[in-house]
Amino acid sequence: MTGFGLVQALGQLDIPVLPIGDSSRALVGEQVVVAGMGGRARSIAAHIVARQEFAGYWEYLLEEAIFTEPSHPDWGGTALIGSNGELLGIGSLQLQGATPSGETLPLNMIVPIDLLTPILDDVTRLGRPNRPPRTWLGVYASETENKVLIIGLAPRAPAEQAGVEAGDIVLAVAGRAVGNLASFFRRVWALGDAGVDVPLTIHRAGRMFELRISSADRNRFLKAPRLH
Repeated sequence: MTGFGLVQALGQLDIPVLPIGDSSRALVGEQVVVAGMGGRARSIAAHIVARQEFAGYWEYLLEEAIFTEPSHPDWGGTALIGSNGELLGIGSLQLQGATPSGETLPLNMIVPIDLLTPILDDVTRLGRPNRPPRTWLGVYASETENKVLIIGLAPRAPAEQAGVEAGDIVLAVAGRAVGNLASFFRRVWALGDAGVDVPLTIHRAGRMFELRISSADRNRFLKAPRLH
């Protein structure tokens, strides 16, 4: 899973492009530029403060995201540019980190460009990677006290259809305990591709019980890309 999307131009743009770099070589502490639409006036000098796992509440997981500081105010779609002028990643989120002294530090989360290279041809031709769709439940979840808490549900998605409710705590997937978002997502995806049944152990209002969700392909619930 990458979170990348391509915007397809309907005609020749005749504009310069950034060469695609190697984001695996971008090190913590490295000076970079985070560039938004608008050229120099919309670009800021920044540095990489972390490279670490990121789990998003919408069933999203990056093994190693790039985090930069200071935060760009127009973070969505910004380009992370290395010292050689190469594209190292695409801005995805604005987050709050914490300094050793406990102060709040605004950050940008950047999706490494290395994740795009293997799927670029597929996304250009098909609008998506050419592989079996990943299992999707349609839950929005968070971590609290080493527990996975369901905070919302996508309308008409598999989890809602199976009876999952906001406020439920997920204790286990197929009998294996989960205590954070990353372990929850990985154990769901390890069961198979979209369409596989996903057994969850749920704690709700003082009682524990099992629910079985017939997973789906998330793309079926999204507007299909128009390819020209």
